[in-house]
Amino acid sequence: MKTAIRLYDNIRQKVQFWYTQLKLDRHEKTQGRRLAISIVESISLSIFKQKNHIPTKKAIYDIFQPPCVYKTLVENMNRCARMAGIILVFLLNLNRSVAHPVKHTDSTDIPVCTNRKAKYHKTMRGLAQWAKTGKGAFYGLKLHITTDLRRRMLALRFTSGNADDRTIFIRLNKGLFGIFIADAGYISEKLQREFHVEHRRLLLAKPRKNMKKLITAFQDLLYGTRMLIELNFRNLKMFYGLITSLPRSVNGYLANYIFSLLAYTIASHISIVLMQTRLHNLLVRATIGAAPR
Repeated sequence: MKTAIRLYDNIRQKVQFWYTQLKLDRHEKTQGRRLAISIVESISLSIFKQKNHIPTKKAIYDIFQPPCVYKTLVENMNRCARMAGIILVFLLNLNRSVAHPVKHTDSTDIPVCTNRKAKYHKTMRGLAQWAKTGKGAFYGLKLHITTDLRRRMLALRFTSGNADDRTIFIRLNKGLFGIFIADAGYISEKLQREFHVEHRRLLLAKPRKNMKKLITAFQDLLYGTRMLIELNFRNLKMFYGLITSLPRSVNGYLANYIFSLLAYTIASHISIVLMQTRLHNLLVRATIGAAPR
């Protein structure tokens, strides 16, 4: 129990720092009854849940025994996902400011339930769709992400499961530059032409095995780094509870995804001191009018 409290306090310290820096307290209600659990506490408990791969909010309620009923805890955690999303965007922008020139883009399946129950699933019916991957068919969403060579997340987007990866690629990577490595699902001459910016941006989609195409040794080396992005997907699913079928509302599903991504992104940041240094550098660049990378 002492270890859990210590881990929670560490998370809460970081959340409080970002909450203050982004001035999110201006969104708080100034009238009416005070929240039984503060926004910072709700976000911190949610991150703790995902970071420790705790499957249910009921388990969090039993561990910390907050001064409210269980229903209030659930509502607060779901409601604060919007604030957590703002922090997540802030961290992604920090990653983009120091991104490696070599970047990877890919997508993964996010089932909202088992295939057997998909016919009767109602909660995510307006968002989820049937789709097929190399692992088989699934009913749910897709998560598209772009990372750099150091596996830091730079951009993300959720779509329905049957979305074409190529139609999402340009919007996902708007404002990013460098050499982008992708798998065969992104092969498209039109996409490569539209995405290409001379001396600034290039897409390299790995050819399929049945395609006759010559590549240089350097290109082959770059294609070999593409598997790094799969480690992000594996960690999100196995250790940060990205996939779930337990929520009973759309807000519950979306909150789970946001807090999972935020918990994973936090893990890549070493300390608040480092965050303060990067924040200072961003403010300096903004002051002198430097263009973002």
